[in-house]
Parts: sequence; C-alpha cells; structure tokens
Amino acid sequence: MATVLITGAGRGLGREFARQYAQEGWRAIGTVRDEQSRAALAKLGAEAHRADVTVRESLRQLATSLKGVPIDVLICNAGIYGPRRARLGRLDYPGWEEILRVNLLGAAATVEALLENVAVSERKIVALISSRLGSIAGSGGGEYLYASSKAALNAIGKAMSVDLSPRAITVVSLTPGWVRTDMGGKDATLAPETSVAGMRKVIAGLSLEKTGRFISYDGSAVAW
Repeated sequence: MATVLITGAGRGLGREFARQYAQEGWRAIGTVRDEQSRAALAKLGAEAHRADVTVRESLRQLATSLKGVPIDVLICNAGIYGPRRARLGRLDYPGWEEILRVNLLGAAATVEALLENVAVSERKIVALISSRLGSIAGSGGGEYLYASSKAALNAIGKAMSVDLSPRAITVVSLTPGWVRTDMGGKDATLAPETSVAGMRKVIAGLSLEKTGRFISYDGSAVAW
C-alpha cells in the first residue's frame, strides 16, 4: 500500500487530498492541529496526527511516531494567506513574518523532518503546494505578503530538487488554481474536488526527469 502524508489536512485542499487518496486505497496520513479535525479525517478513512509545522518539536515528534514508515508522496500543503490587500505604505510586518513562518519555514522544516521517510519509499515525491501568485514572471503587483512566501517556497523547492536528485527524490511546486475554500473564497472558479484530482494526476505522472518544475493542477507549466 502506498502512503501519502499531507500537512494542513484539517480543512480545504488538505482535507480533500486526504479524502481522495484514502478513497483510492492509499494510507492517507494528515497533520491537524485539533481533535475536531482529527475526527473529521477519521470519518474519511484517513489517519490524523497532531502537528504544527511552525513548531520544530512538534515535527520532531511526528517524525518519531512515523520512524521507518515509507512516505511515497509528501504534500506540504499547510499554509495561510494572512492580511489581504497589503500595499506599499501599509505593509503588515508581523503578519508577513507569520506567513513566512507557516508557508516557507514550515514547509522546509516538514521536508527536513520527514526526508528519510520519503527516501525509503518507492515513489519518493515531495510536492510543495504553491500558487500562481508565487510566479515572479507573472506578478501583477501587490499581495506582497502571500506572493513573496510562495515565491520563496518555489526557490527552496528548486534548490531541494537539485540537492535531492542524487537520492532519486522528485521535488515539484504545484499551483492548485483559484479554489473555493476558506482561503480562496466563494467566488473562486474551481471546486476543491477538481483541483485536487488534477494535482493528484500530475503527481501520479511525476518522475525524476520532471524534478524541479512548477506545474499547474491541469498539468501545464507555470513560469517561475
């Protein structure tokens, strides 16, 4: 049985990833931060572990509880949007620091904590959930906080793809599109089911030859 671990599985895309993978017969493991989310994942046939990606000790405990467990696909999904419509002249620096702690440092710490689990698996895939707002080439201005966190996430993902290539570990950044979740809002164009199904198809088609890419949920390449 293949195993997937999804951070931030208590809601939104993370929960949908857990649901779809569990339905397909995978061992789906999700990280959550409260008991209510743990119970919700259990109803979906997924396994829940309490962990906060911003707390290193929490990730160390997660790694200890999963010691020796092969993780075929590690999906670093935990993320926050933070204060919206930030513009020059009124940037929220404490909010910015929190976004970076979750979206960037949290993802890096998760990969470090669970790297050996991925390395001993059959598929050896790390998927970082990014955003088109993280595309420097496609920047339309504004959204400094969230966009910079995702651009930085892409940067470390690219570096990881180079450093982990000798270990046959594939690392990619994925953009889910504009999805109707708490973060995306009710006016978003995509249902979570559609976005996640698309990203799962992309993940299923990955190989080491595709490491280091920035890919949309529909399989198209995204400009860095």
